Amino acid sequence: MKNHAVRGILIVLALAGAWLVGSPVAAQNNNGGNNNNNNGGGGGIQAAGVYIDANGVLRKKVFGDANVLVKSWQAKAKARLAGDLAKGSPLRKVSLNRLEAAVTEKLAAGKPIAEEMNCLAGLTRLQYVFYYPETKDIVIAGPAEAYGWDASGRAIGVDSGRAVLELQDLIVALRAYGPGGNATQEIAVSIDPTQDGLKKMQQFLVSLRGNVGRDDGDRIATGLKENLGLQNVTILGISPQTHFAQVLVEADYRMKLIGIGLEKPPVKMASYVDKASASQVSANAMQRWYFVPNYDCVRVSDDELAMELVGEGVKLIGENEVVRADGTRIEGAKGNKASELFCQGFTEKYPQIASRVAVYGQMRNLIDLSIAAAYIQQQDMYGKADWKMEVFGDESVCKVQTCETPKTVETACTVVWKGPNTFMTPVGGGVKIETLKALEKGSLLKDEKGTVQAAHQQVKLKDLAKSQWWWD
Repeated sequence: MKNHAVRGILIVLALAGAWLVGSPVAAQNNNGGNNNNNNGGGGGIQAAGVYIDANGVLRKKVFGDANVLVKSWQAKAKARLAGDLAKGSPLRKVSLNRLEAAVTEKLAAGKPIAEEMNCLAGLTRLQYVFYYPETKDIVIAGPAEAYGWDASGRAIGVDSGRAVLELQDLIVALRAYGPGGNATQEIAVSIDPTQDGLKKMQQFLVSLRGNVGRDDGDRIATGLKENLGLQNVTILGISPQTHFAQVLVEADYRMKLIGIGLEKPPVKMASYVDKASASQVSANAMQRWYFVPNYDCVRVSDDELAMELVGEGVKLIGENEVVRADGTRIEGAKGNKASELFCQGFTEKYPQIASRVAVYGQMRNLIDLSIAAAYIQQQDMYGKADWKMEVFGDESVCKVQTCETPKTVETACTVVWKGPNTFMTPVGGGVKIETLKALEKGSLLKDEKGTVQAAHQQVKLKDLAKSQWWWD
């Protein structure tokens, strides 16, 4: 029997662009045939990731009980690594120009790039950038530890579970802010529905009114998924064929799934679905969430030979749009308490989230690498060091564009009961990194206590062997 008056359903469509859609209809409290929940919520490290099929469609993949998987390789990883690589270090240093020379030697000999090079000697955070005029070394430094690969193939620290910085991502960042080139204004990822898909979705929702009952959850979810269709992935500022790009897309994708309740957060926090109510959202509203850097994150020494990245460096922000009947979008009214609380909670818990779900640690590392590369370019360390980056800058010699291009993301859908009324609020967004904002004079933090200068002066290079590119 159809119930024409029943209200109180929240229909949730997700994809990296994630969609929450409600209408005055009724349906079962189920997952609409798309059970994408992950088993890692509120507990240990999550082993999950994404893959891209032959058509460029990005999909999520879960690799089982992460806690068991981690324990199975921790001891083996430490035993496999030699010397200081098997140990932790509060401040490991990597000379970028020496590293390129070491990589060049490997490639010239027809040998693969060494594991410790690909994992930047186990760095789990880029904390400092130093330049040394006496030796012309450009150095990055930060904490490091023994590393291995989790079930999803990510390089992570054995003890902390934090994502390890990778050479391929460093190269992408350096190319975006290379010697003699123009600074990249924006590195960004956006996942958006098509106008035609939004139009068809609106029409489908209208067609449901007065013609559904509590047993129609699967039908509604399937219809919405089919009408909205695939959502487009746009990547700016870097090659879409890089690991760098894939990390940004995945981080955006999975953040949206957490927000709409399709993936459990690894720490205790409220999702958007937990907080949302019909009274907070106007009809046809579209909520967008973006990851951005915390631009007040750079502390510079007085002589500008050293900079430090401070804080966690990542914020989640929201904005509102309205979807018209023809599928076009315009700026909407400000103020959505549920969205504000979700963004605030995700930002505050980001350090804990990043330590448990490696893709968020990877994204933080990418932001740090981008800002560091922009600082190196801004200070003309390339010119001062006479470093032309001839190998790292040449794709034909040093290949990093080796990944499938994420072109679209498939819509997933779930159905959730939510109070006496209903609402419609699609969710879109992405990642937006405008590194130069962090280096504007108004954003830079002063080295008032001289700690950055002191850290720079404590690094000694005179005893390094000619081929040595990292040290503690």
